Amino acid sequence: MNDSRPLIIHIVYSFDVGGLENGIVNLINRMPVERFRHMIIALAYCSPSFCQRIQRSDVEFVSINKGAGHGFKLYPKIYRMLRQLKPAVVHTRNLAALEMVVPAWLAGVPLRLHGEHGWDNSDPDGRSRKYQFVRRLYSPFVSKYIALSRTIESYLVDRVGIEAARIRRICNGVNADRFVPAATRRDIAGSPFNDPELFVIGTVGRQQAVKDQATLVRAFAAFVRGNPEAARRARLILVGDGPLATSLADLVQGESLDGSVWMAGERSDVPEIMRGLDVFVLPSQAEGISNTLLEAMASGLPVVATAVGGNPELVVDHQTGLLVPPRDPERMAQAFDALFSDGAAARAMGQAGRERVLANFSMDAMMGNYLALYEEKLNGAM
Repeated sequence: MNDSRPLIIHIVYSFDVGGLENGIVNLINRMPVERFRHMIIALAYCSPSFCQRIQRSDVEFVSINKGAGHGFKLYPKIYRMLRQLKPAVVHTRNLAALEMVVPAWLAGVPLRLHGEHGWDNSDPDGRSRKYQFVRRLYSPFVSKYIALSRTIESYLVDRVGIEAARIRRICNGVNADRFVPAATRRDIAGSPFNDPELFVIGTVGRQQAVKDQATLVRAFAAFVRGNPEAARRARLILVGDGPLATSLADLVQGESLDGSVWMAGERSDVPEIMRGLDVFVLPSQAEGISNTLLEAMASGLPVVATAVGGNPELVVDHQTGLLVPPRDPERMAQAFDALFSDGAAARAMGQAGRERVLANFSMDAMMGNYLALYEEKLNGAM
């Protein structure tokens, strides 16, 4: 039976645990089933367990199993797939998938969207002229750009040379019905730090260089060494896995924090994790608009975040949390001490963060913006 709904193909490097990928999950789950079909093509692979987060049975997942290096050898394969499938939209995301706009253009796909979510380990602040050139090189094949933050929008205009009219800024949204505050800190399954007398700081994210959990560990060490009461009551939870997991464990041991830090590994119960924290930290060296930061704010947590990328667009300094410079353990430790020493101010920041999410970063607003963009082209309005 033929399905008359237009097809959107989302092309990413990999479809596995991550903020970008979780944004796709939220978008597809929220979008009206009757309006579009969806397919996800991962140039590397689709994680079966992560794919289960998609709550629709009509979404197909394709793993290309691409090796290292440029993907031009995949052009014939992707071209044939797109010619056969005839999608209305191909939506690539970030630099690793950008080159797939070329076979999409060759295949006659009418709308070729490219989303810029943030920079990666090799170019954490977007200064690489090589990557700016690569983005410029592929720009003729992109119908419209989506920038997830004001910082990324400025980068595309000022450094890459994309016309402002070709860019639409759409911020991430958060499911504020799933991420909700707890009246009092809840127990986290398996955590050694569920004693209500403790002050629990935590982060959630893939353990890789750009996320910089190492600075967080060093900041926590400085915090507890400089405050005897914190040494007695403060604890740190690192949620996530990744290539730096072993070196982070070594750092925890080297800082003599074995009894004060819990490396929880990858978890599927992030809303419950958030309700078991007193403070959430995002120590990244670079960010777009962080889903995890929005989830923490929706959970009513005061946040400490580095003043990079889109973080200052989310966190109002000293109102919904505290902004600190990246790679600065001492300033981060001072932020921890401030929140630890003034519980009333910390709780007020958490409440203000929740209100900010509800007013500006709802899931329905994000979905509506994407839906309008997809439909504009089909209606001939773009």
